[in-house]
Amino acid sequence: MARILNIFFLIVLISNYSYSQESERSSNINILRPSKAAFYSAVIPGLGQIYNDKLWKVPLVYTALGISGYSYDFNRKKFWSYRNAYKRRKAGFSDDEFQGIIINDERLLDGQDYHRRYKDLSMVFLVGFYFLNILDANIDAHLLDYNVDENLSFKPFFENTDNMFGPSVGMKMKINF
Repeated sequence: MARILNIFFLIVLISNYSYSQESERSSNINILRPSKAAFYSAVIPGLGQIYNDKLWKVPLVYTALGISGYSYDFNRKKFWSYRNAYKRRKAGFSDDEFQGIIINDERLLDGQDYHRRYKDLSMVFLVGFYFLNILDANIDAHLLDYNVDENLSFKPFFENTDNMFGPSVGMKMKINF
């Protein structure tokens, strides 16, 4: 038992005086940058991408949100037109917009169900793209502080040598210390 305690105290004593690599953090890293970018994108979609200087992503954000919003609005209007036409036919009126096109009342219910399903799916996509916008701004802001230097790099190379196998193509790894 005394031997185990001596080894334990020796390990603790040595660990206090041993050093590993010191991580150097530069003073220009802003730890609040990712949360600011996410907040900006939550308030106004695309603003976090502008904050991260990724302006090419803003049209993608608004295209995704715009198409989802348009699809939701289109399916919502069609859902209500099928629903109102079905209710009017059941009430005894024959002046709906589908008169002469859809004869069976059950087809009106099928159209109503179809557009309700795609209206709900469009809303899921709209909310999903909104959260994806916030997530993209947050992750991109995190990656802006990621330090990549030239000490470690992968570069493709093409070497034209006159050997019996022809030219060689591959990856070259460079490590500088």
